[in-house]
Amino acid sequence: MKQIAEHIRVKPSLALLALCTAWGAALIASPAFAGVEMSMQDRDVARSVSLGGSCNRCELSGRNLTGATFTGASFMNATLVGANLRGAEMMGSNFTGSDFSRANLSGVEIVGANFTSANFTGAHLNGAEAQGSSFVRANLTRADLSGGEMHGVNFNGATLAGTNFSNSELFGATITNVRAAGANFSNAEVNASNLSGGDFSNADFSNASLDGARLSGASFSRADFSDASLRRTDIRGADLSSARGLTQDQISEACGDGSTRLPGRLTAQACRSTSIRIIRSPPAPPAPPRVRNFVNAGN
Repeated sequence: MKQIAEHIRVKPSLALLALCTAWGAALIASPAFAGVEMSMQDRDVARSVSLGGSCNRCELSGRNLTGATFTGASFMNATLVGANLRGAEMMGSNFTGSDFSRANLSGVEIVGANFTSANFTGAHLNGAEAQGSSFVRANLTRADLSGGEMHGVNFNGATLAGTNFSNSELFGATITNVRAAGANFSNAEVNASNLSGGDFSNADFSNASLDGARLSGASFSRADFSDASLRRTDIRGADLSSARGLTQDQISEACGDGSTRLPGRLTAQACRSTSIRIIRSPPAPPAPPRVRNFVNAGN
């Protein structure tokens, strides 16, 4: 996977203070933060940061955490508004209810992390790589996830209004019961994903690949499907009556039923029990952390 080598330059004496002023002086001695480590050299040499332990409800707005590693950490209900997390690694960590609005998470690597009910309004996650992570009921309004690779990610019940997924890979993703009005899936690969029950009004699926995806019961009012691929796509119960760009050739490769609503005179063949197979490939296990020459902050 892509690795983004970004660094934070600070004086060694101010390193911990620059990382999180709001944590207070007691942070250094706290057993809960035994996992906070740093590699510090000269004042002009870059610093690496590894974060573990618990820092629930931390105030980290605007902080520069470029390239930080979060491993098994708990940052529930933390505030990271406008924080810089470019190239960060979030492995098996819990960010439930945290606020990442307007944060920069470009190129972030996420494995098995929990962002349930987190706020990513206006956040930048372009080029993000995520596996087996949860964004259930998260708010990603106007967030930029373009060019990302999100395999087996769960967006159930999320708000995706105006979210940008263009040129992303969303293999085996759960995008059910979402509010995705105006979302951009153009040129995205949404293969074998589940989009059931969602509101995709005015969404852009132009040139997208939805092969083997499930659209059952979802609404696509004024959504654009120009040149989209719908091979073996399950559209049973989907409302595509006012969708744009659909052709009979596209619909002939999908399958539906009597409750499928299509524009004009388009007709869908009935689904057979073996014609649609939603692939639920389990995410690969997290790779072991890279060996780094960390020096404990307390030393």
